[in-house]
Amino acid sequence: MKKQWWHDKVAYQIYPKSFYDSNGDGIGDLPGIISKLDYLKDLGVDIVWLSPIYKSPLADEGYDIADYYSIDPRFGTMEDMERLIEEAKKRDMYILMDLVVNHCSDEHEWFQKACQDPDGEYGNFFYIEDRKDGGTPCNWRSYFGGPVWEPLPGHPDKQYLHVFHKKQPDLNWENPRVREEVYKNINWWLDKGLGGFRIDAIINIKKKLPFRDYPVDRADGLSGIDHMLAEAEGIGEFLGEMAEKTFRPHNAFTVGEVFNEKPEEIADFIGENGYFSSMFDFAETVYGKSDRGWYDSSAYLNPEEYKSCIFSTQKKIGDTGMISNIIENHDEPRGVSHYICPEDLCDASKKLLAGVYFMLKGLPFIYQGQEIGMENMKFNSIEDVDDVSTLDEYQVALNAGLGEEEAFRRVAAFSRDNARTPMQWTDGKNAGFTEGTPWLRVNPNCSRINVKDQEKNAGSVLSFYKKLTALRKSEEYKETVVYGEFVPYLEQEKNLIGYFREGEKKLLVLANFQKAPREVELPGIVKKVLLNNLEDLTLNDNRIHLDSWQFVTLEI
Repeated sequence: MKKQWWHDKVAYQIYPKSFYDSNGDGIGDLPGIISKLDYLKDLGVDIVWLSPIYKSPLADEGYDIADYYSIDPRFGTMEDMERLIEEAKKRDMYILMDLVVNHCSDEHEWFQKACQDPDGEYGNFFYIEDRKDGGTPCNWRSYFGGPVWEPLPGHPDKQYLHVFHKKQPDLNWENPRVREEVYKNINWWLDKGLGGFRIDAIINIKKKLPFRDYPVDRADGLSGIDHMLAEAEGIGEFLGEMAEKTFRPHNAFTVGEVFNEKPEEIADFIGENGYFSSMFDFAETVYGKSDRGWYDSSAYLNPEEYKSCIFSTQKKIGDTGMISNIIENHDEPRGVSHYICPEDLCDASKKLLAGVYFMLKGLPFIYQGQEIGMENMKFNSIEDVDDVSTLDEYQVALNAGLGEEEAFRRVAAFSRDNARTPMQWTDGKNAGFTEGTPWLRVNPNCSRINVKDQEKNAGSVLSFYKKLTALRKSEEYKETVVYGEFVPYLEQEKNLIGYFREGEKKLLVLANFQKAPREVELPGIVKKVLLNNLEDLTLNDNRIHLDSWQFVTLEI
């Protein structure tokens, strides 16, 4: 693997609306982010990815962009954004923006012009089809529920495609003019000093044409998008062109939200001449999900399932490229609530989960609040929910015959709002997030889970994350942690996650993913204990005693 400037970094995702509010309007903003850069630097963060802050009606919380060249006034000004980039550079940090180009907002100038003249230049910026006999060109289901086709405003005889929200019309990437506009915007931002992009929903830009129906997979008579994506071919032409005209000339860092990739495509995506620098590992986030909907999905992954997912990805990627490892993001429930059962949630188990994913080969991404062990919200009813995806899945559960209480209980475990509750800075008013009324309710557990308390506690989850980032950056071990080979150890032993990182040094990672203590045979003499999430550690000759939820990294 050819070494790149970003390989040894630590990345952090900010959901701006919920990070820190500087002006008391209840919404997080850019000045708020700037004020917390030193906190992120102290945590060991180098790369900061911002979820969308462009001008938007926020139908899908900013992933519906009305102007790619403007900052939404809720978040600040372009001057604020330029200052953020400048202040980050002073701290040797890089800012990433979200590149959302599968679709735009229906309030974008392009779509407004398409509605004015569907047969004109901008009509071809989108997928607009004639309505014939009241039917639709295909039976695909939107990710947010319902058909992907919607009547074109002002033209009842026409309809447009949206694979996400109806206020997010899909851009027609088959049109070279669309691609030119996208590339122009990317270069405009990179020229401003942006470090790169996280690339949203990018697999969806290539449709299988002409439109046709796929097998119905729910009672609504529609078919999930995945069926179409499995047949779509040729996305590499778009992605290769984009990389060549934008990312590569700027030596930018890019990380793709890539689902449904075929094994033979991995090198194309993240190999030495890949379209992107990296892509996220979603194996464990999609495991246990049902085609029927969230209500039929597994709320928790047991340790063996989690191990199977992360090990599978590590083996699959190998030395092909640098994967980006996560346990949560803005689209998922809190990782500690998804991979650890409620009765087992404690600081030790949270640190264990952190250590297991952080020490894998790849680039670690931390999602805001993850570093203090923020947990899922206890919603009282569906009225507490803001997320459009949760509202749709609740209806899916009701349509499947579940009662209101049971339907709500099942979908709440997966709600994206779990990760979008305000960042818990203190145990005070609104968790120190805002002096005003927060746009989304603060998790009441901020009284015991917050930055202020954990910064003072050497044994806190936050302090453990700082130890993880410090090890990744240490001169003595960096080469092994970043580039060392991943080799499983005692893979068949239940509820034990063990693996080597082999390079200049030989490191052994062990995690007792259960309440019961255990004895584990060691493959050699322990030279040094690099990480331990508990105070004590018992070593006896060639064996190690691991207590409940104990995680260690050893130099062998």
